[in-house]
Amino acid sequence: MEIGLLGLLIVIALATFFKKTEEKEDTSKEDKQKILELEKNITSKEEAIKHLQSEKNVLDAKMGSFGQLKTEKIQIEERLKSVEQERNQLKNENTSLKKEEDNRNETLRKSIESSNILRESLTKEKERLNDERVQEAKAQLEAMKLKWREHEKDVEQHIQLICKTNTIKYISQENFPHPRNKPDNSIEIMDQFIIFDAKSPANDDLKNFPKYIKLQTENLKKYAKHDDVKNDLFLVIPANTLHVIAQFTYNIGDYNVYIITKDALEPIILSLKKIEDYEFADKLSPEERDNVCRVIGKFAHTTKRRIQIDQFFATEFLDILRKADSQLPEKFLNTTVEFELAEKLNPPMEKRKKQITVKDLKEKSTEIKKEIEIRNIPEIVAEIDFKE
Repeated sequence: MEIGLLGLLIVIALATFFKKTEEKEDTSKEDKQKILELEKNITSKEEAIKHLQSEKNVLDAKMGSFGQLKTEKIQIEERLKSVEQERNQLKNENTSLKKEEDNRNETLRKSIESSNILRESLTKEKERLNDERVQEAKAQLEAMKLKWREHEKDVEQHIQLICKTNTIKYISQENFPHPRNKPDNSIEIMDQFIIFDAKSPANDDLKNFPKYIKLQTENLKKYAKHDDVKNDLFLVIPANTLHVIAQFTYNIGDYNVYIITKDALEPIILSLKKIEDYEFADKLSPEERDNVCRVIGKFAHTTKRRIQIDQFFATEFLDILRKADSQLPEKFLNTTVEFELAEKLNPPMEKRKKQITVKDLKEKSTEIKKEIEIRNIPEIVAEIDFKE
Protein backbone atom coordinates (compact mmCIF):
# COMPACT_ATOMS: atom_id res chain seq x y z
CA MET A 1 0.00 0.00 0.00
CA GLU A 2 2.87 2.43 0.76
CA ILE A 3 4.51 1.61 -2.58
CA GLY A 4 1.30 2.60 -4.43
CA LEU A 5 1.16 6.01 -2.68
CA LEU A 6 4.81 6.63 -3.46
CA GLY A 7 4.21 5.88 -7.15
CA LEU A 8 1.20 8.20 -7.22
CA LEU A 9 3.25 11.05 -5.73
CA ILE A 10 5.94 10.51 -8.31
CA VAL A 11 3.39 10.63 -11.17
CA ILE A 12 1.90 13.90 -9.81
CA ALA A 13 5.36 15.39 -9.48
CA LEU A 14 6.29 14.39 -12.99
CA ALA A 15 3.04 15.76 -14.40
CA THR A 16 3.66 19.10 -12.66
CA PHE A 17 7.16 19.08 -13.88
CA PHE A 18 6.12 18.42 -17.49
CA LYS A 19 3.56 21.16 -17.33
CA LYS A 20 6.15 23.71 -16.21
CA THR A 21 8.61 22.61 -18.88
CA GLU A 22 5.99 23.08 -21.59
CA GLU A 23 5.43 26.60 -20.39
CA LYS A 24 9.07 27.35 -20.72
CA GLU A 25 10.05 27.96 -24.29
CA ASP A 26 13.68 28.31 -23.61
CA THR A 27 14.08 24.66 -22.35
CA SER A 28 17.36 23.41 -23.46
CA LYS A 29 18.09 20.22 -25.29
CA GLU A 30 19.80 18.98 -22.23
CA ASP A 31 16.60 19.35 -20.30
CA LYS A 32 14.69 17.51 -23.04
CA GLN A 33 17.14 14.75 -22.80
CA LYS A 34 16.57 14.62 -19.08
CA ILE A 35 12.84 14.66 -19.64
CA LEU A 36 13.13 11.67 -21.95
CA GLU A 37 15.20 9.90 -19.41
CA LEU A 38 12.69 10.80 -16.72
CA GLU A 39 9.87 9.50 -18.89
CA LYS A 40 11.76 6.30 -19.37
CA ASN A 41 12.27 6.14 -15.61
CA ILE A 42 8.58 6.80 -15.06
CA THR A 43 7.68 4.02 -17.46
CA SER A 44 10.16 1.78 -15.74
CA LYS A 45 8.80 2.84 -12.35
CA GLU A 46 5.26 2.18 -13.50
CA GLU A 47 6.31 -1.28 -14.63
CA ALA A 48 8.00 -1.75 -11.30
CA ILE A 49 4.85 -0.49 -9.57
CA LYS A 50 2.72 -2.99 -11.56
CA HIS A 51 5.17 -5.72 -10.74
CA LEU A 52 5.20 -4.73 -7.08
CA GLN A 53 1.39 -4.58 -7.13
CA SER A 54 1.29 -8.07 -8.59
CA GLU A 55 3.71 -9.27 -5.94
CA LYS A 56 1.61 -7.47 -3.34
CA ASN A 57 -1.48 -9.34 -4.55
CA VAL A 58 0.46 -12.56 -4.40
CA LEU A 59 1.67 -11.68 -0.92
CA ASP A 60 -1.88 -10.78 0.12
CA ALA A 61 -3.03 -14.18 -1.16
CA LYS A 62 -0.14 -15.82 0.66
CA MET A 63 -0.97 -13.83 3.78
CA GLY A 64 -4.55 -15.15 3.57
CA SER A 65 -3.21 -18.66 3.08
CA PHE A 66 -0.76 -18.07 5.91
CA GLY A 67 -3.63 -16.99 8.20
CA GLN A 68 -5.50 -20.15 7.30
CA LEU A 69 -2.35 -22.20 7.95
CA LYS A 70 -1.92 -20.38 11.26
CA THR A 71 -5.49 -21.27 12.18
CA GLU A 72 -4.90 -24.87 11.12
CA LYS A 73 -1.67 -24.83 13.08
CA ILE A 74 -3.54 -23.70 16.20
CA GLN A 75 -6.13 -26.43 15.64
CA ILE A 76 -3.38 -28.99 15.07
CA GLU A 77 -1.62 -27.85 18.24
CA GLU A 78 -4.88 -28.23 20.15
CA ARG A 79 -5.39 -31.69 18.70
CA LEU A 80 -1.77 -32.50 19.46
CA LYS A 81 -2.28 -31.48 23.09
CA SER A 82 -5.40 -33.68 23.20
CA VAL A 83 -3.48 -36.57 21.62
CA GLU A 84 -0.62 -36.07 24.10
CA GLN A 85 -3.08 -36.11 26.99
CA GLU A 86 -4.71 -39.24 25.60
CA ARG A 87 -1.27 -40.76 25.05
CA ASN A 88 -0.27 -39.99 28.64
CA GLN A 89 -3.53 -41.45 29.89
CA LEU A 90 -3.06 -44.59 27.79
CA LYS A 91 0.54 -44.81 28.97
CA ASN A 92 -0.62 -44.65 32.58
CA GLU A 93 -3.29 -47.25 31.91
CA ASN A 94 -0.74 -49.42 30.12
CA THR A 95 1.62 -49.12 33.10
CA SER A 96 -1.22 -50.03 35.46
CA LEU A 97 -2.31 -52.97 33.28
CA LYS A 98 1.27 -54.16 32.97
CA LYS A 99 1.64 -54.04 36.72
CA GLU A 100 -1.63 -55.98 37.13
CA GLU A 101 -0.47 -58.47 34.51
CA ASP A 102 2.82 -58.91 36.34
CA ASN A 103 0.88 -59.51 39.56
CA ARG A 104 -1.39 -62.01 37.81
CA ASN A 105 1.60 -63.74 36.24
CA GLU A 106 3.25 -63.96 39.64
CA THR A 107 0.06 -65.32 41.20
CA LEU A 108 -0.30 -67.75 38.29
CA ARG A 109 3.32 -68.82 38.64
CA LYS A 110 2.83 -69.50 42.34
CA SER A 111 -0.42 -71.33 41.59
CA ILE A 112 1.30 -73.44 38.92
CA GLU A 113 4.14 -74.23 41.31
CA SER A 114 1.61 -75.20 43.98
CA SER A 115 -0.31 -77.29 41.42
CA ASN A 116 2.89 -78.99 40.31
CA ILE A 117 3.80 -79.77 43.90
CA LEU A 118 0.28 -81.10 44.52
CA ARG A 119 0.39 -83.11 41.29
CA GLU A 120 3.74 -84.61 42.24
CA SER A 121 2.35 -85.41 45.66
CA LEU A 122 -0.76 -86.99 44.14
CA THR A 123 1.38 -88.91 41.65
CA LYS A 124 3.55 -90.25 44.45
CA GLU A 125 0.48 -91.10 46.51
CA LYS A 126 -1.08 -92.82 43.50
CA GLU A 127 2.10 -94.77 42.88
CA ARG A 128 2.20 -95.70 46.55
CA LEU A 129 -1.42 -96.86 46.48
CA ASN A 130 -0.81 -98.74 43.25
CA ASP A 131 2.24 -100.38 44.80
CA GLU A 132 0.20 -101.26 47.86
CA ARG A 133 -2.57 -102.70 45.68
CA VAL A 134 -0.05 -104.64 43.63
CA GLN A 135 1.59 -105.95 46.77
CA GLU A 136 -1.82 -106.71 48.27
CA ALA A 137 -2.95 -108.51 45.10
CA LYS A 138 0.36 -110.34 44.97
CA ALA A 139 0.05 -111.35 48.62
CA GLN A 140 -3.54 -112.50 48.04
CA LEU A 141 -2.45 -114.47 44.99
CA GLU A 142 0.40 -116.09 46.93
CA ALA A 143 -1.96 -116.89 49.79
CA MET A 144 -4.45 -118.31 47.30
CA LYS A 145 -1.76 -120.44 45.63
CA LEU A 146 -0.56 -121.62 49.03
CA LYS A 147 -4.14 -122.52 49.94
CA TRP A 148 -4.49 -124.46 46.69
CA ARG A 149 -1.22 -126.29 47.26
CA GLU A 150 -2.30 -127.25 50.75
CA HIS A 151 -5.90 -127.95 49.71
CA GLU A 152 -5.47 -131.71 49.35
CA LYS A 153 -3.81 -132.08 52.74
CA ASP A 154 -6.30 -129.68 54.35
CA VAL A 155 -9.28 -131.66 53.01
CA GLU A 156 -7.73 -134.92 54.21
CA GLN A 157 -7.19 -133.60 57.74
CA HIS A 158 -10.69 -132.09 57.86
CA ILE A 159 -12.35 -135.38 56.82
CA GLN A 160 -10.25 -137.29 59.34
CA LEU A 161 -11.34 -134.87 62.07
CA ILE A 162 -15.02 -135.23 61.11
CA CYS A 163 -14.72 -139.03 61.08
CA LYS A 164 -12.96 -139.07 64.43
CA THR A 165 -15.52 -136.77 66.04
CA ASN A 166 -18.53 -138.70 64.70
CA THR A 167 -17.14 -142.24 64.84
CA ILE A 168 -17.00 -142.76 61.11
CA LYS A 169 -14.45 -145.05 59.47
CA TYR A 170 -11.93 -143.11 57.39
CA ILE A 171 -10.23 -144.95 54.49
CA SER A 172 -6.82 -143.65 53.48
CA GLN A 173 -5.29 -144.17 50.04
CA GLU A 174 -3.18 -147.07 51.35
CA ASN A 175 -6.21 -148.83 52.83
CA PHE A 176 -8.50 -148.42 49.82
CA PRO A 177 -9.25 -152.01 48.79
CA HIS A 178 -9.04 -151.60 45.03
CA PRO A 179 -5.56 -151.46 43.48
CA ARG A 180 -4.20 -148.99 40.91
CA ASN A 181 -6.96 -146.35 41.15
CA LYS A 182 -7.01 -144.90 44.65
CA PRO A 183 -8.94 -141.72 45.63
CA ASP A 184 -7.55 -138.99 47.88
CA ASN A 185 -10.10 -139.67 50.62
CA SER A 186 -12.95 -142.05 51.27
CA ILE A 187 -15.16 -143.06 54.16
CA GLU A 188 -17.08 -146.25 54.80
CA ILE A 189 -20.75 -146.20 55.69
CA MET A 190 -22.93 -149.32 55.58
CA ASP A 191 -20.23 -151.31 53.77
CA GLN A 192 -20.00 -148.70 51.00
CA PHE A 193 -17.07 -146.48 50.16
CA ILE A 194 -17.92 -142.83 49.63
CA ILE A 195 -15.29 -140.97 47.58
CA PHE A 196 -14.12 -137.43 48.36
CA ASP A 197 -11.48 -136.42 45.80
CA ALA A 198 -9.71 -133.08 46.38
CA LYS A 199 -9.16 -130.94 43.27
CA SER A 200 -7.51 -127.52 42.98
CA PRO A 201 -6.29 -125.31 40.08
CA ALA A 202 -2.83 -125.96 38.70
CA ASN A 203 -2.05 -122.21 38.46
CA ASP A 204 -3.57 -118.78 39.05
CA ASP A 205 -5.48 -118.87 35.74
CA LEU A 206 -8.99 -120.11 36.60
CA LYS A 207 -10.36 -119.97 33.05
CA ASN A 208 -9.68 -123.65 32.40
CA PHE A 209 -10.66 -124.83 35.90
CA PRO A 210 -14.36 -125.51 35.07
CA LYS A 211 -13.29 -127.60 32.06
CA TYR A 212 -10.78 -129.44 34.23
CA ILE A 213 -13.49 -130.22 36.81
CA LYS A 214 -15.81 -131.54 34.08
CA LEU A 215 -13.07 -133.86 32.84
CA GLN A 216 -12.45 -135.07 36.40
CA THR A 217 -16.14 -135.95 36.83
CA GLU A 218 -15.76 -138.32 33.87
CA ASN A 219 -12.54 -139.78 35.29
CA LEU A 220 -14.39 -140.79 38.47
CA LYS A 221 -15.78 -143.71 36.53
CA LYS A 222 -12.66 -145.65 37.60
CA TYR A 223 -14.03 -145.58 41.18
CA ALA A 224 -17.76 -145.84 40.42
CA LYS A 225 -17.32 -149.10 38.49
CA HIS A 226 -16.72 -150.99 41.75
CA ASP A 227 -19.85 -152.40 43.40
CA ASP A 228 -18.81 -151.40 46.90
CA VAL A 229 -18.32 -147.75 45.92
CA LYS A 230 -21.37 -145.52 46.34
CA ASN A 231 -22.53 -144.04 43.05
CA ASP A 232 -22.65 -140.57 44.60
CA LEU A 233 -19.11 -139.19 44.39
CA PHE A 234 -17.78 -135.82 45.56
CA LEU A 235 -15.13 -133.48 44.21
CA VAL A 236 -13.89 -131.07 46.87
CA ILE A 237 -12.65 -127.74 45.46
CA PRO A 238 -11.24 -124.61 47.21
CA ALA A 239 -13.93 -122.15 48.33
CA ASN A 240 -12.23 -119.25 46.47
CA THR A 241 -12.81 -120.98 43.10
CA LEU A 242 -16.59 -121.24 43.42
CA HIS A 243 -17.17 -118.06 41.41
CA VAL A 244 -15.88 -119.70 38.20
CA ILE A 245 -17.92 -122.87 38.61
CA ALA A 246 -21.31 -122.80 36.89
CA GLN A 247 -22.40 -126.42 37.35
CA PHE A 248 -22.24 -128.22 40.70
CA THR A 249 -24.03 -131.47 39.89
CA TYR A 250 -23.23 -133.96 37.12
CA ASN A 251 -25.32 -137.01 36.25
CA ILE A 252 -22.90 -139.32 34.42
CA GLY A 253 -25.29 -142.20 33.73
CA ASP A 254 -24.24 -144.84 36.28
CA TYR A 255 -23.12 -142.35 38.92
CA ASN A 256 -23.58 -138.77 40.12
CA VAL A 257 -20.87 -136.24 40.92
CA TYR A 258 -21.28 -133.30 43.29
CA ILE A 259 -18.92 -130.34 43.39
CA ILE A 260 -18.52 -129.15 46.99
CA THR A 261 -16.13 -127.17 49.21
CA LYS A 262 -14.43 -128.10 52.47
CA ASP A 263 -17.13 -126.24 54.42
CA ALA A 264 -19.79 -128.57 53.02
CA LEU A 265 -17.98 -131.77 54.08
CA GLU A 266 -19.32 -132.02 57.61
CA PRO A 267 -23.06 -131.56 56.87
CA ILE A 268 -22.81 -133.94 53.91
CA ILE A 269 -20.92 -136.64 55.81
CA LEU A 270 -23.30 -136.34 58.78
CA SER A 271 -26.27 -136.60 56.42
CA LEU A 272 -24.79 -139.76 54.91
CA LYS A 273 -24.22 -141.18 58.38
CA LYS A 274 -27.91 -140.60 59.17
CA ILE A 275 -28.63 -143.62 56.98
CA GLU A 276 -27.23 -145.83 59.70
CA ASP A 277 -29.94 -144.58 62.08
CA TYR A 278 -32.53 -146.55 60.15
CA GLU A 279 -33.13 -149.91 61.84
CA PHE A 280 -33.76 -151.56 58.53
CA ALA A 281 -31.54 -149.44 56.33
CA ASP A 282 -30.83 -152.40 54.07
CA LYS A 283 -34.58 -152.65 53.43
CA LEU A 284 -35.00 -149.07 52.24
CA SER A 285 -37.02 -148.81 49.09
CA PRO A 286 -35.51 -147.10 46.00
CA GLU A 287 -37.83 -144.15 46.65
CA GLU A 288 -36.60 -143.85 50.23
CA ARG A 289 -33.00 -144.03 49.08
CA ASP A 290 -33.71 -141.30 46.50
CA ASN A 291 -35.23 -139.17 49.27
CA VAL A 292 -32.06 -139.57 51.33
CA CYS A 293 -29.92 -138.65 48.33
CA ARG A 294 -32.19 -135.70 47.59
CA VAL A 295 -31.72 -134.39 51.12
CA ILE A 296 -27.96 -134.81 50.76
CA GLY A 297 -28.00 -133.00 47.43
CA LYS A 298 -30.08 -130.16 48.92
CA PHE A 299 -27.59 -129.91 51.80
CA ALA A 300 -24.74 -129.69 49.32
CA HIS A 301 -26.43 -127.09 47.11
CA THR A 302 -27.60 -124.97 50.06
CA THR A 303 -24.15 -125.03 51.64
CA LYS A 304 -22.40 -124.06 48.41
CA ARG A 305 -24.95 -121.34 47.66
CA ARG A 306 -24.50 -119.89 51.16
CA ILE A 307 -20.72 -119.89 50.65
CA GLN A 308 -21.16 -118.12 47.30
CA ILE A 309 -23.38 -115.43 48.87
CA ASP A 310 -21.00 -114.93 51.81
CA GLN A 311 -18.07 -114.60 49.42
CA PHE A 312 -19.97 -112.10 47.25
CA PHE A 313 -20.87 -109.89 50.22
CA ALA A 314 -17.38 -110.25 51.67
CA THR A 315 -15.97 -108.90 48.39
CA GLU A 316 -18.52 -106.07 48.31
CA PHE A 317 -17.86 -105.10 51.94
CA LEU A 318 -14.09 -105.12 51.37
CA ASP A 319 -14.57 -102.88 48.32
CA ILE A 320 -16.72 -100.46 50.38
CA LEU A 321 -14.07 -100.38 53.13
CA ARG A 322 -11.33 -99.64 50.58
CA LYS A 323 -13.43 -96.82 49.07
CA ALA A 324 -14.11 -95.43 52.55
CA ASP A 325 -10.38 -95.32 53.31
CA SER A 326 -9.51 -93.64 50.00
CA GLN A 327 -12.53 -91.41 49.26
CA LEU A 328 -13.86 -90.19 52.62
CA PRO A 329 -12.48 -86.84 53.85
CA GLU A 330 -9.93 -87.34 56.61
CA LYS A 331 -12.14 -85.63 59.21
CA PHE A 332 -15.10 -87.89 58.40
CA LEU A 333 -12.85 -90.93 58.29
CA ASN A 334 -11.43 -90.21 61.76
CA THR A 335 -14.95 -89.76 63.17
CA THR A 336 -16.05 -92.97 61.44
CA VAL A 337 -13.14 -94.87 63.01
CA GLU A 338 -14.14 -93.54 66.44
CA PHE A 339 -17.70 -94.82 65.97
CA GLU A 340 -16.33 -98.09 64.62
CA LEU A 341 -14.18 -98.59 67.73
CA ALA A 342 -17.20 -97.89 69.91
CA GLU A 343 -19.28 -100.63 68.23
CA LYS A 344 -19.29 -104.29 69.20
CA LEU A 345 -21.17 -107.25 67.73
CA ASN A 346 -22.15 -110.08 70.03
CA PRO A 347 -23.43 -113.04 67.99
CA PRO A 348 -24.99 -115.92 69.93
CA MET A 349 -22.33 -117.96 71.72
CA GLU A 350 -22.18 -121.65 70.86
CA LYS A 351 -21.89 -124.00 73.81
CA ARG A 352 -20.85 -127.61 73.83
CA LYS A 353 -23.59 -130.23 74.26
CA LYS A 354 -26.27 -127.62 73.63
CA GLN A 355 -28.28 -128.62 70.58
CA ILE A 356 -29.56 -126.03 68.12
CA THR A 357 -33.11 -127.29 67.72
CA VAL A 358 -35.42 -126.74 64.78
CA LYS A 359 -38.05 -125.53 67.26
CA ASP A 360 -35.80 -122.70 68.48
CA LEU A 361 -34.98 -121.70 64.91
CA LYS A 362 -38.67 -121.76 63.97
CA GLU A 363 -39.62 -119.57 66.96
CA LYS A 364 -36.88 -117.10 66.08
CA SER A 365 -38.08 -117.05 62.47
CA THR A 366 -41.65 -116.34 63.63
CA GLU A 367 -40.39 -113.52 65.84
CA ILE A 368 -38.49 -111.98 62.90
CA LYS A 369 -41.59 -112.26 60.67
CA LYS A 370 -43.69 -110.37 63.24
CA GLU A 371 -41.02 -107.65 63.41
CA ILE A 372 -41.07 -107.43 59.60
CA GLU A 373 -44.87 -107.04 59.57
CA ILE A 374 -44.74 -104.30 62.23
CA ARG A 375 -42.16 -102.33 60.23
CA ASN A 376 -43.91 -102.94 56.86
CA ILE A 377 -40.78 -104.52 55.37
CA PRO A 378 -41.44 -106.63 52.21
CA GLU A 379 -40.98 -110.26 53.10
CA ILE A 380 -38.57 -112.47 51.14
CA VAL A 381 -40.31 -115.77 50.51
CA ALA A 382 -38.07 -118.80 51.15
CA GLU A 383 -39.34 -122.27 50.39
CA ILE A 384 -38.06 -123.87 53.62
CA ASP A 385 -40.30 -126.12 55.72
CA PHE A 386 -39.35 -126.74 59.35
CA LYS A 387 -40.45 -130.09 60.70
CA GLU A 388 -41.02 -130.86 64.34
